[in-house]
Amino acid sequence: MPTPQISYLPASATDIDADVSLLLLPPLADDGPDLNPWPGLADALRAIEFSGAPGSFARVPLGGAAGGAVVVAGVGSAAQAGAYRDAAGSGIRALGQIETVAVHAPGALAGTWRAIAEGAGLGGYTFATYKKNGGKRRAARVIVVSTEEVSDDDVHAAQVVVDAVALVKELVAIPADRLGPADLAARAVAEVAHLPVEVTVLDEAALEAEGFGAILGVGIGSDRPPRFVRMDYAPAESSRHIAVVGKGITFDTGGLSLKPAGSMVGMKYDMCGAAVALSVVRAAAELALPVRVTSYLCIADNMPSGRATRPGDVLTALDGTTIEVLNTDAEGRLVLADGLVAASREHPDVIVDVATLTGAISVALGTRYAGVMGDDAPVAEYLAAAERAGELAWQLPLPGYMRDDLDSPIADLVNAKIGDPAGGSLFAGLFLQHFIGPVSDEENAPTIPWVHLDIAGVGMNKGGPYGSTDKGPTGASVRSLIEFVAGGAR
Repeated sequence: MPTPQISYLPASATDIDADVSLLLLPPLADDGPDLNPWPGLADALRAIEFSGAPGSFARVPLGGAAGGAVVVAGVGSAAQAGAYRDAAGSGIRALGQIETVAVHAPGALAGTWRAIAEGAGLGGYTFATYKKNGGKRRAARVIVVSTEEVSDDDVHAAQVVVDAVALVKELVAIPADRLGPADLAARAVAEVAHLPVEVTVLDEAALEAEGFGAILGVGIGSDRPPRFVRMDYAPAESSRHIAVVGKGITFDTGGLSLKPAGSMVGMKYDMCGAAVALSVVRAAAELALPVRVTSYLCIADNMPSGRATRPGDVLTALDGTTIEVLNTDAEGRLVLADGLVAASREHPDVIVDVATLTGAISVALGTRYAGVMGDDAPVAEYLAAAERAGELAWQLPLPGYMRDDLDSPIADLVNAKIGDPAGGSLFAGLFLQHFIGPVSDEENAPTIPWVHLDIAGVGMNKGGPYGSTDKGPTGASVRSLIEFVAGGAR
């Protein structure tokens, strides 16, 4: 289903055509926001003992209220932008099937408009494609009423970000039987057909001819062969070149290192990284950012069969590195290896890879923090972007003492540690670091600045909804990456 259409009205507007007014409010206090535009609201909230705490929600019967019926969602005390984003999202979600909602945040700090618009837009999105009767959509239109001065460009930017997150959520929600490697590649082409983005798709024959041995080694067991998609948004005057490499395992059985049945459920989501890479380049083009963005989608099924790669087999990556595959369920790092080499050959200013890479990351950081590794400067830049975007991320080390664990007695590298789960996410990060190339072809050139995002813990919300995040695919890291790209233009 589409996201709600986002629009803006100044707080001075008197004619608001909405079915419901959603107010985002802190706890009631004498020095609290002005509620005079809604006569009787303060008394009604006291009567029902509305707390104003985050997550609180109430429908308030106010006869003749401007902007339709009134509902309130709490933001807590001393609320920052993130609290307003969450309240807008949870409020819209709680309202259910309402055509038009006007969102008010009296007393909000300056700079919260964008967060409110994003939260309301995301709260209004739901995926119901396979429901018998089409499911119940949420708000079709969201009017954000604000004291801030908001331009048409601001409204457009908020809509683009919401649509980018929703695209990832949609692609991840599609069942694997309907979204194989060729399907995802075709969808990537279609999503940017109207934009100045050049797309190249390599099929299995082209992958073999060009030496993408790692991607081919992962996808060889499936009847649906792998694909590699390069998407290049290159504005005439760009201040920076950012490469985004995404893992796109359209279904992960684990291969011959077969997952248990319970662990296989939901593995259609293992293409989150490729979906993120697609949505980020699309958003950069839609926003006409003066930054070149090249996304690389590394797409394969990981299936067992008589053709499948066996534990102990050796694959040759795009740069000639040989990899002894000890665990075929450590396949994401293999497809990313080829993608990182391909990205490095274009000598971008920074490479970001994004992947649902390791189960170990959720053991370390839980289900709301993305793991971030890489070079200190771009990692710090990404963490700052994530903070501005309101997403949680945490830096993890790439310890030098673990590099010996990558050694293979018969090849250049192994892809996994067997029988030793310690530092699994760090090992994967060190493996990927091997495939980051130099900033130029000059001898002894330093390696390209690099950021690795492990979103295995945050890409899917298996619990209940919270804030603007529904149960199911989250679109995690999209807002942060768009902010990271936009920051390169400042």
